[in-house]
Parts: sequence; C-alpha cells; structure tokens
Amino acid sequence: MPLLGVAHGSRDPRSAATVGRLLSGVRSLRPSLLVRGAFLDLSSPRVFDVLGELYADGHREVVVVPLLLGRAYHARVDLPGLLDEAQGALPHLSTTVTDVLGPDPKLEDALLARLGEVGVEPGDPELGVVLAATGSSHARANARVIDIAERWAHTRGWAGVRAAFASTATPDVAAAAAALRARGARRIAVASYFLAPGLLPDRVRAQAGPNAVVAEPLGTAVAGVVLDRYDEVTAMAQRTA
Repeated sequence: MPLLGVAHGSRDPRSAATVGRLLSGVRSLRPSLLVRGAFLDLSSPRVFDVLGELYADGHREVVVVPLLLGRAYHARVDLPGLLDEAQGALPHLSTTVTDVLGPDPKLEDALLARLGEVGVEPGDPELGVVLAATGSSHARANARVIDIAERWAHTRGWAGVRAAFASTATPDVAAAAAALRARGARRIAVASYFLAPGLLPDRVRAQAGPNAVVAEPLGTAVAGVVLDRYDEVTAMAQRTA
C-alpha cells in the first residue's frame, strides 16, 4: 500500500521544502515503498488531489501518516474530514490513518540530537532548556509536551526545563526562559518541537532572544518514525486478514 504523508502546510516555502526532504528520507529508508506527500492547507499538493492521482493509478488502499507531532485539531478533525470527502468521491477507496508522530522516544532522541548540534549536552547545571511547541486548545496535546519537559528536568542534569508554546497555550518562550533564569539558569537553550521551519518557529526564535541558542526543527530526523507508524498499521492489517 502506498504511504501518504500529510503535513499541515505553511505559506513559508521552507516548510514544504523540509517536508519534501523528510519524505525523500523515508523513500531512501524503504526504496520499495511508494511514498507521496500532501498538505492540509496553505501548501500544495492537497490531500484530495494526491489521493485522486493514486486512485487514477489503480491504488484502492492507502496508508495515511499524519506528519503531525500531536493529536490536536488537525489530526482529530481536519484530516478525517478530508479523507471522508475523498472516500465519498472515489468509489472503493480505503484509507487507513496511522497515529500521529508523537509522543515517541525516537522523537525525544531527535530533539536531544538537535540540541547537541548547537552545543547543548546533558549535565550542565547552568543551562535552562525550553521545550518549545506549537500549542493547542486541546489540553491533552499540550500535556504531552509538558510531560517531556518534566521528564527531562529530572534526568538531564540541567538547571531546569520548561515547556513553552508559540500559539494558543501558555507560557510562551519568553516567559518560560524568565522562569528558568529565576531558578538560577545563566544560559538558555531552546529545543524546537516542530517538524519544519515557518512562522511559529520564527516566533520562538524571536522570543528566545539573541543570547539563547535555538535548535533546528526536527525535519528529516523523524523519517524512521514515519515508517514505524506505517508498519504498525500494515502489521495489524496482516494479522487480521
């Protein structure tokens, strides 16, 4: 079955380019698998168009992997609505949607690796780390980010770790950094819990200020997680066949 990776989309061309590189990474890990990409909004191609192309090529079963880090509104509402529309218009099309990418230990490893790229290592008692994510009106999605920050705070040997959000939820990065400094952190680093560059990662960087180090978004580092999600649903389909 083809894999259709569906990202949110952005007016920032860096975002779509990063998603393209991510899916190229998935293809390189699994050359025999047909991998396509689509977007919910703001970027092209759109989900319905790519499903139509796959359908025209004779595919009637597609595994859809949401390239989303949390189960917020886009995963719970937007994507299912678009897939229902496609299945209504394309007879006998069957789509199986995997879980979102996070939370996952591999994502945490990737976040820590990104921090390592900007010189951040565990065991620095003068460093405060902000784990910055998009933010959601869905409290459970935010809680999963907070859980990671709290776990890091107890295991990484830093002065402290705080979750922060670029939209909708609080605190923002500036407030989280101020709280860490109040706890004794002399320097601030930001882990970017984002898939790709864009408006919100840029906002995080601006709020962090010129003296903070800011890690890059996850990007191609999550290619293996994308395949894990695909394999989870295909293995289940084989067991129930």
